[in-house]
Amino acid sequence: MQAIDTIKRILVADDEPLFLITTGELLKKAGFECRCVSDAKTALKYLAEERFDLILSDLNMPGNLKLELLQEGRDKWPDVPLVVVTGVPSLPTAIESVRLGIADYLLKPVKFNDLIACIQRVLERSGGTSQRSELRGDRNALSEAFPEVIAQSDSMLEVLEVIDRVALTNTNVLITGESGTGKEVVARAIHDRSSRGDYPFQVIDCTAIPENLFESIVFGHRKGSFTGAVADQEGLLGRSQKGTVFFDELGELLLPLQAKLLRAVQERAYTPVGATTPIPFDARFICATNRNLESEIMAGRFRRDLFYRLGVIHLELPALRERGDDVILLAHHFLKSLWVRDGGPTRFSAEVLERFREYDWPGNIRELRNVIERTITLTQRDQIEIEDLPKPLREKRPGRVVETVVGEVSREAALDNADYKYLTLLLTKFNGNVSLAAEQAGVSRQGIHKLLKKHGILAADFRE
Repeated sequence: MQAIDTIKRILVADDEPLFLITTGELLKKAGFECRCVSDAKTALKYLAEERFDLILSDLNMPGNLKLELLQEGRDKWPDVPLVVVTGVPSLPTAIESVRLGIADYLLKPVKFNDLIACIQRVLERSGGTSQRSELRGDRNALSEAFPEVIAQSDSMLEVLEVIDRVALTNTNVLITGESGTGKEVVARAIHDRSSRGDYPFQVIDCTAIPENLFESIVFGHRKGSFTGAVADQEGLLGRSQKGTVFFDELGELLLPLQAKLLRAVQERAYTPVGATTPIPFDARFICATNRNLESEIMAGRFRRDLFYRLGVIHLELPALRERGDDVILLAHHFLKSLWVRDGGPTRFSAEVLERFREYDWPGNIRELRNVIERTITLTQRDQIEIEDLPKPLREKRPGRVVETVVGEVSREAALDNADYKYLTLLLTKFNGNVSLAAEQAGVSRQGIHKLLKKHGILAADFRE
């Protein structure tokens, strides 16, 4: 069964006797040579003494086996890939995983075919490890490898390192961060760099699908299954075969729908409305949300089991205000791309660039793009000046209130700044929908229009 030319040696470390024995026997039948151990001390002993091509290990075993200890045991053979298999969902963050050299994750219970596919995939790509390590060590090469992600800041280069590593796995990824930070761009970068890149990238916007149509749209339906079902219809999961399913705004999914999605994720199969036979599918899940799902779990609004199934790798995107001069790189990128489309100004004044650095960007990258698009449309000269910017950027505000020394600004100015940030975040969240923003804020449409006018904010700037 083995597709690798020479027999590969695998160290299997797990404290569950049944899993350890069964896995060892099945791997041997598949053509691998295995060393099976049930505690951390023995695992580290063999790692120090013998050569292995891959390590398959649980995270929680007798002897306090931690990832850091595994790294110590791998010092002799630092290029040996590590696959983590665990039934305890206490996984490290994506960036920690990169630093620890984890190649892939599997959550118990694991189907044997999935385990073999994972091992084969990791072994086949391990030959390119040194090249990929060199890429991660070169800031310019790393940035050039992902032209769709404009970044040079340390925080975003760490994100690119994660993308570089997790793209070639089949592990589900959860991307979190404030609205407008570029979660879909990162999801597409992972997809494009993966082995699934030539197959569909299917976006499912959880805020745009009515509850009563979710199953029909996502899983499909059979003719006659409900009023209006005049023909069979393939669902979005069916259209994503061999590709990637991107669930945007996962945190907005209602609990009854979460249960239906969980079943499909666990079984790797879905049942169209009106059908009785499940349909298997092969797709990777990448999900995004601006909510803190752990807080949502504590509040009873999100399923813990779904969180652990979809968030095996958790990638947190930094806000634009935390990315240093990336705001300048992005501003020039947007100016160039929009100029090619619409013409207009070709450069920023030094004062404008400094204002971009100072500003908080509560709407993040989406707000920056909207500001530049609006500005070049209205500016008649070749260079964008301060007076060409929207009112919130023309008026030098007390930037980051939490960092402002008490007494430097008046109470009125601080509250004014807080109002502006709140309104911008609302419009970013609801893509410029004033009615939804007003409902969230608990004010009338007329009231929110007055606030927007006061702060010089145009709802249209937040519509995609």
